[in-house]
Amino acid sequence: MEVLELRTYRDLQYVRSMETLMRSLDARLRAADGSLSAKSFQELKDRMTELLPLSSVLEQYKADTRTIVRLREEVRNLSGSLAAIQEEMGAYGYEDLQQRVMALEARLHACAQKLGCGKLTGVSNPITIRAMGSRFGSWMTDTMAPSADSRVWYMDGYYKGRRVLEFRTLGDFIKGQNFIQHLLPQPWAGTGHVVYNGSLFYNKYQSNVVVKYHFRSRSVLVQRSLPGAGYNNTFPYSWGGFSDMDFMVDESGLWAVYTTNQNAGNIVVSRLDPHTLEVMRSWDTGYPKRSAGEAFMICGVLYVTNSHLAGAKVYFAYFTNTSSYEYTDVPFHNQYSHISMLDYNPRERALYTWNNGHQVLYNVTLFHVISTAGDP
Repeated sequence: MEVLELRTYRDLQYVRSMETLMRSLDARLRAADGSLSAKSFQELKDRMTELLPLSSVLEQYKADTRTIVRLREEVRNLSGSLAAIQEEMGAYGYEDLQQRVMALEARLHACAQKLGCGKLTGVSNPITIRAMGSRFGSWMTDTMAPSADSRVWYMDGYYKGRRVLEFRTLGDFIKGQNFIQHLLPQPWAGTGHVVYNGSLFYNKYQSNVVVKYHFRSRSVLVQRSLPGAGYNNTFPYSWGGFSDMDFMVDESGLWAVYTTNQNAGNIVVSRLDPHTLEVMRSWDTGYPKRSAGEAFMICGVLYVTNSHLAGAKVYFAYFTNTSSYEYTDVPFHNQYSHISMLDYNPRERALYTWNNGHQVLYNVTLFHVISTAGDP
């Protein structure tokens, strides 16, 4: 339609100029009254030659008219298709449609879990998204949201904070525009927060309580104490910052990483029920938490860095499926020399990092082992 409009405007200007020429020719012919000199005849012939392109313009008008008729027919067909879709959708109630969508998302999630899992073998160079906020903080996207949902959540600081900024898209986050503010009813501790399926999971300040805050309803859905978990800088990562409790999401669900006195300061990994926050199962990794810079989960494997400073690398891996561990050597570039948040996003297969006031992404390389239905 835009092409037609442009061409019509152009041709209309041409037809208007030809109209002036034709009136001039008509006046000359009437004045000649049957007798023309050779010079006048040649002038009229030259003017008539100028009118020759008019026939092709008129032919183009005819073709454009046929195009408009076809477009009108296509719009009519499309309207009928949309009406049929609307009628089909009307056969289902909102709850039925929601259940169908949830079932499809669950199948996609299970498929991604089977095909997407693997062992970490590499971390890319850092991609700096933005420099915003203080030295410590966290930022994230929803690991369970559909691909069209690209909201970003931003939480500056590592203790007593309550303000969460929600940006509509990553582009808006980069530009610092189109955001809303959530004021949490209870302040947070640390930077180990995670957004999972529309809710924020975080550690309540000066306690070992896990809080599940739902963004849409702006309310706390559930909160529960994590049995024996240290808090208030009792067992933080090497950088401190009230990082006693760290929440993570990978392909298999929600996890908590923390330490208890009973585990002598070693990292404990617990699988949490995202609805009730109850501990489903726990593992003692044997790795001292104060010696860890940060940690993240990929495919049920806890990866631990040996430092939060320059020269850091992924140094230790604990496999929950076999309750075993190994020492690794996966380097990555700690560009701004002070990481205070490091989390894996299974939807994007990327590490989200808060590095000395910079929001940074790393892509990861996984060695895939794809099992079939007949495999043990």
